[in-house]
Amino acid sequence: MNSGVPGAALLEVRDLCVSLGGAALIRGVSFAVNAGEVLGLVGASGSGKSLTALSLLRLLPAGASATGQILLRGEDLAAQSPARLRAVRGREIGMVFQEPMSALNPLMTIGEQVAETVQVHRAAAPAEARRLARAALDRVWLRGDAGDPDRYPHELSGGQRQRVAIAIAVVLSPALLIADEPTTALDAHTREQVLAVLFDLVRSAGMGLLLITHDMSLIARTDRVAVLHRGRIVEQAATAELPDALRHPYARALIQAAQLEPRRTAGAGAAAAGAGAAPVLELRDIVLDYPRRRRSLLQAPPALRAVDGVSLTVRAGETVGLVGESGAGKSSLLRVVLALARPQAGEVRLLGEPFAAHAGNSKRLRRAIQIVFQDPYGSFDPLWSVERLVAEPFALLAAPPEAAERRRRVAAMLELVGLRAADMRRRPREFSGGQRQRIAIARALIIEPRLIVFDEAVSALDVLLRAQILALLAELSARLELAYLFVSHDPAVVRAIADRVYVMQAGRIVEERLQRA
Repeated sequence: MNSGVPGAALLEVRDLCVSLGGAALIRGVSFAVNAGEVLGLVGASGSGKSLTALSLLRLLPAGASATGQILLRGEDLAAQSPARLRAVRGREIGMVFQEPMSALNPLMTIGEQVAETVQVHRAAAPAEARRLARAALDRVWLRGDAGDPDRYPHELSGGQRQRVAIAIAVVLSPALLIADEPTTALDAHTREQVLAVLFDLVRSAGMGLLLITHDMSLIARTDRVAVLHRGRIVEQAATAELPDALRHPYARALIQAAQLEPRRTAGAGAAAAGAGAAPVLELRDIVLDYPRRRRSLLQAPPALRAVDGVSLTVRAGETVGLVGESGAGKSSLLRVVLALARPQAGEVRLLGEPFAAHAGNSKRLRRAIQIVFQDPYGSFDPLWSVERLVAEPFALLAAPPEAAERRRRVAAMLELVGLRAADMRRRPREFSGGQRQRIAIARALIIEPRLIVFDEAVSALDVLLRAQILALLAELSARLELAYLFVSHDPAVVRAIADRVYVMQAGRIVEERLQRA
């Protein structure tokens, strides 16, 4: 990275202001990114990090307006035509979006999507575009079957999809890369690989990197840090001078929260498990295969075994963690748990009854299990209001509440997860990634299910909010005797909440252990 001698200003942002519906969201933001430098833009969920990134590319939400200057090598992008901006996006500025499933086209293969960037910005033959796409996938450690260019986004894990998004952004080695939470969905090993790719591009190609994150552990890798709070830059400092250089109370609070080791408090879950509570969920020898793409008319390829003989149990009031690296099979297993995929072998029992994709499961069983997905925006209808999204599970009740009661319960649930009752009138696009995850949690809780499955549910949250959400989930579990199946690639998160932990690797459970308070 930067040797410490400031280079030519690659990107300079001067007095950027963004407003939406009369509300000022970004207020007087100014910063610069030099060639060969990594600037970390850090802040809590809702501070304006992603909106700042979108402003740089002039990709603001409908109805938003912006003022200020955005200078790329001296050229003011704020004054350029749509045609010029289209030429800049992807070729001169690469962007890694926060939610890869929303950023990727579900109808195109991953190879086609990476190659598309090449063909849009270069007069490259299809074969050359495919070659560059394959090289970009290799650079982000998507090799072998995982990086097969003929695979579709839905066939990949969340972490693998994130790496495809990074491959699209770096395939043309742009001068500036904006990475909005690029490692949120990645396990520790894959995160190190991806960060190595990004930082190598900075060192070898003189690329500037704007690294937007709530993960304070990444800030130590940057050259400089800018702290964003409520739409304003409240602190800028050289990383080598941290934490002493930080003076603003909010900036110091972020540093302190990142240094705290999560601690789990023994609650109803441990007691219930010890007392032999009845199982809420039972998996018995689950096997799930995916067919591979046929490449020969004479011989079908062997199936890809994503889940290989997995058994686990979750009891009433208990929180069970499922840990594994990206591609271990966690998301595939959850599809079976939720009766969204039919396994080749094994059985799922919910509340002691069979629960399967091919069975006519009753509303009573469907109500008993809810899910908080890894990618909240991809699980929402973008045209629905928050009120309608959170109230959607009421359809599973025998007697759904009337309009006034529905609004009251939605308002109470939004406030419970740290949002405002007035937010029910807004649309998902008007929220940050962390705020959308809180909406997803509210939706899962609204009908008080017996079991909630969390698929990387706190990976998009900053350190301050993550601690609050984990504490809230623990409180609700103890009070309502909710059972949780908590899936994560982050062992620290699992240690903070789980009573028991299953470790998954290459489609199998390789370890089960009891957590100690």
